[in-house]
Amino acid sequence: MEAIFDQALVEQNRLRTLNAATAPADFLLKLAADELSERLGVIERRFDEAVEIHGYTGIVAEALQRTGKIGHISRIETDPTFAKAGDTFMSAPFERLPLEPASINLAVSPLSLHLTNDTPGVFVQIRRALKPDGLFLAAIPGADTLQELREVLLQTEAEMTGGASPRVIPFADIRDIGALLQRAGFALPVTDKETYTVRYDSIFPLMRDLRAMGMANPLAARSRKPLSRAFFMRAAELYAERYSDPDGRVRATFSIVYLSGWAPHESQQKPLKPGSAKVRLADALKSKDFG
Repeated sequence: MEAIFDQALVEQNRLRTLNAATAPADFLLKLAADELSERLGVIERRFDEAVEIHGYTGIVAEALQRTGKIGHISRIETDPTFAKAGDTFMSAPFERLPLEPASINLAVSPLSLHLTNDTPGVFVQIRRALKPDGLFLAAIPGADTLQELREVLLQTEAEMTGGASPRVIPFADIRDIGALLQRAGFALPVTDKETYTVRYDSIFPLMRDLRAMGMANPLAARSRKPLSRAFFMRAAELYAERYSDPDGRVRATFSIVYLSGWAPHESQQKPLKPGSAKVRLADALKSKDFG
C-alpha cells in the first residue's frame, strides 16, 4: 500500500505545536469535544471502560468524562509528552492500537483518523477492541475542509510554475466514511456532517493556525522545494479576490464528519429483510396527514 502521509512528519508536526511557546489552535478540537460529549450524553447507558485515541491535548477525554456516562477513560498517544498529570496513558504508533480484543466499552477518536495511511485497518482494530455492544464515536475532517485554500494554492502554483504539487491533504467524503464503518463490521452505523466557516484577516493567520494545529503539510508526495515570498503574496491576493466578505475578511471552511457505530450484539435492532415489509411505503405516505 502506497503511503499518503509521512507518519514521521505527522508526529513531528504534532509534537512541535504541543511544545511551542504559543498555545495550540484548538478551536476545532473544542468544537469536536462539545459535539461528541453532547452525543454521548443522550445515550441511556454507562460505559465502564473508555479510550480516547490520539486526542492531542486530551480536552475531548475531559469533556466526555464530565458527561457522567464513563467509569474510566484512558488515553492513547504516540509520545508521553501528550500525557497530563493523572492520565491513564498508553503510548503507541499512530496506526497501531495497544488494546486487547473485547477490552473496552467505548472508543473515541477526535480529529486524527484523517492522518492515517491505513484508515480501514484502524477501524478494524477499534472494532476488535470493543466489547459486544460497545460504541465507537469519532470526528473526522470531511471533504469540504479547506477547499478554498486548496484551490488557491493550486492556482497560484499553476500560474507561477506551470505545474502543481499537493499542498493540502485529501479529506474523505461522508459516504466513504460510512462505508468504512460497514466494512469494519460495525452495527447501526450513523454519519452526519457539520460545516463551520472561520473568518480571518488574510490567508496568513489561517496558515499560522494550521501549523498551530499540527497540520503543516505531511503528505509523502509533497514538494520539498521552498516556496517564495512572491508565491504567498499571490496566493493571498487570489484568496482575497475569491473568498472575502464585504468587510475584507476571508472565509475558510472546516467540515467535520461525526460518526458512530456499535460492536454487534444480539440485543441490537436488526434491519428488516428485503421484501418483508407488510405495508408499502407509498401506501404509508398516502395515509399520512400532512395538513
